[in-house]
Amino acid sequence: MSGISKERVLAALNHDHADRVPTFEWLIDKKIIEALYPGADYFEFCSKFQDGIIVDINYDHEDLGGGRTKNEWGIIQEATGEAHAYPIDGPIHNREEFEAYTPPAPNKEGRYQQLEDTLAKFGDDKAVILHLNDIWSLPSRMMPFEEYIMMVLDDPDLILDILKMTVDAQIKLAEGAAKRGCQFVFTGDDVAYNSGPMISPAMFREMFFPELKRIFGAYKDLGFYILKHSDGNMMSLMDMYVEAQIDLFDPIDPLAGMDIAYMKEHYGKKIALKGNVNCATTLVSGTIEETIAETKKCLEIGMPGGGYVCSSSNSIHSSINPANFKAMLDTIEVFGTY
Repeated sequence: MSGISKERVLAALNHDHADRVPTFEWLIDKKIIEALYPGADYFEFCSKFQDGIIVDINYDHEDLGGGRTKNEWGIIQEATGEAHAYPIDGPIHNREEFEAYTPPAPNKEGRYQQLEDTLAKFGDDKAVILHLNDIWSLPSRMMPFEEYIMMVLDDPDLILDILKMTVDAQIKLAEGAAKRGCQFVFTGDDVAYNSGPMISPAMFREMFFPELKRIFGAYKDLGFYILKHSDGNMMSLMDMYVEAQIDLFDPIDPLAGMDIAYMKEHYGKKIALKGNVNCATTLVSGTIEETIAETKKCLEIGMPGGGYVCSSSNSIHSSINPANFKAMLDTIEVFGTY
């Protein structure tokens, strides 16, 4: 039935029931795609196996050689062999560089090409989810991360100005996406280690929380559902993210000691949850039987009352056993029905 995948995602975000629990991943490694659907690209794979498709804003990249590129934000990244490149430097290190800086033009020709193409081809059936940012990834990549963290303490006014500038830029991009019919925004700004937040909750509330509320408030005003991702132990920040109007949180990081049953009990009526089949252990080196059992356990915890998207505990990276990923998907299809 046309539109059923999108209906599943919308039902989960609205704490309702469709025919079954939806499933989608933020990233799927190309080797896993090839193993399960030879010759397919990411979009073809998602059209067959996923209820959501993740798309990005189109940015130009300058090849610097040696596996390094620089994007239109001026952020220099180094290839890792995975879908994510590693940021190593950026364009702003002081007040003078900030004053001279201009963010990428939001309405540059082709800026929304991937979004437009994906909506045209799959938007009637799939949840087309645009990757934007919120308050951490872009500001913290405007310079080497260690330098950024020190600046939070030593020059908070500069950091706050950078933060406001990147938030303004993201809101303009969101406005363009909304005009094109996009309904879903995913922000993947990781703000925590396994031990807890990268900065203290008190400093987060003072410096970053006002801008978090502003950017998510703008996204909500534009009609978006907000799907928030962060690795690490987020427990001391969760109430702030809920207050900032997220619709879904992921991945409830098991490596950081976060527990999906606790999250379901304490937050499951306020926000939807996504996860949480362990992609560091079970999906990598577990057996098919162990994968099925863990997926069924996640469904048992997450399904009651709706508000649940079953997926890996982060992403489908290159070390995952394709057979285990397929077993997870098959288990969702069979045992995730309402």
